Amino acid sequence: MESLSATKFPTTYVGRLLVLCLATTLLNPVFGAPICKFPAIFNFGDSNSDTGGIAAAFLAPQAPYGQTFFHKPSGRVSDGRLMIDFIAQNFELPYLSAYLDSLGTNFSHGANFATAGSTIKPPPCGLAGYSPFFLDLQFNQFAEFKNRSQFIKHQGGIFGSLMPNEKYFAKALYTFDIGQNDLGSAIYANKTLQEIDASIPDIVNSFASNVKKIYNLGGRHLRIHNTGPIGCLPYMLIKSLSGQRDEYGCSKPLNELAQNFNRKLKEAIVQLRKDLPLAAITHVDIYSAKYSLISNANKYGFEKPTMACCGHGGEYNYNSNVQCGRVGVVNGTEIFGGSCENPSVRVNWDGIHYTEAANKFLFDQISTGAFSDPPIPLNMACHRHFGNMFHN
Repeated sequence: MESLSATKFPTTYVGRLLVLCLATTLLNPVFGAPICKFPAIFNFGDSNSDTGGIAAAFLAPQAPYGQTFFHKPSGRVSDGRLMIDFIAQNFELPYLSAYLDSLGTNFSHGANFATAGSTIKPPPCGLAGYSPFFLDLQFNQFAEFKNRSQFIKHQGGIFGSLMPNEKYFAKALYTFDIGQNDLGSAIYANKTLQEIDASIPDIVNSFASNVKKIYNLGGRHLRIHNTGPIGCLPYMLIKSLSGQRDEYGCSKPLNELAQNFNRKLKEAIVQLRKDLPLAAITHVDIYSAKYSLISNANKYGFEKPTMACCGHGGEYNYNSNVQCGRVGVVNGTEIFGGSCENPSVRVNWDGIHYTEAANKFLFDQISTGAFSDPPIPLNMACHRHFGNMFHN
């Protein structure tokens, strides 16, 4: 049998093949471009990407948190890894250490400033469950870290080896996943949907201001997640009127609130691209990715998408008095908020956060670029000119 290398193709076939290859390159600018190799990641956000910040500052989550991957509590409010962990893994970087964690911490490839319960604007005074480390403070921590880390680096020694190289700050990936708690805290503060809706432009302006400050300190590769469908989360569903549900059991008014936030955020990102000409900004529609998972849960091998895996009681297995990993009292009896039998087929972990299985599924979806603007894969996020081609 004649080998493939010896096969003689007609001249017309070769010509058509060359035209096809040229057309593919011209139509898809990603084709043939070098893969991005970020040496570090700096993350800003809330519990969706907190790898141990709030645990170091206050109270660490207890078992069964962390049971799936780390086999012990890891500071994450999930049974395992988060999307930010899969992003780091994608670039062959270690999992991000929390900036607030002072014990055995390695910042040589980035730092995580996210904390569970964080908001963009300062959280409502006296409202339990929300972090004091809102986005302005996260930026201040980053600015301090950038300066002090280099002072330590120049001194050398073991502590210097745990700090990032100065050049990493310009080459790093800067990720943002925050905003959900600005809406959630307002709902739990009993503000009306109209009041919350009216506050969104100010929240988004504050977010954009912090992005600009990070740009001014050298951040050039920016990846921004919008907020997810909060109306599908058990801790929100117990606050929402049962008659206002969509066909998948999610609260329509709360999801509309999240969508309005996302529209304003998208408008702000359009303006940021104009104001920050050297930045490569990727806007990730995490709302659509999460809602697609929830609305097609059975198709993707999941079940009971609006019910918590870990917790206790009621239609959603969520009770603020018996939370995951804690003991609460119900009708005079002590109850432990334990895990369901198989978190790998569940979307929601504890009524607020996603399981590792859901986070991995979502990462696989968003890393392709299918939910991104510009629509480029994660490993092409360093190429600013792709964004220019799609938006000019």
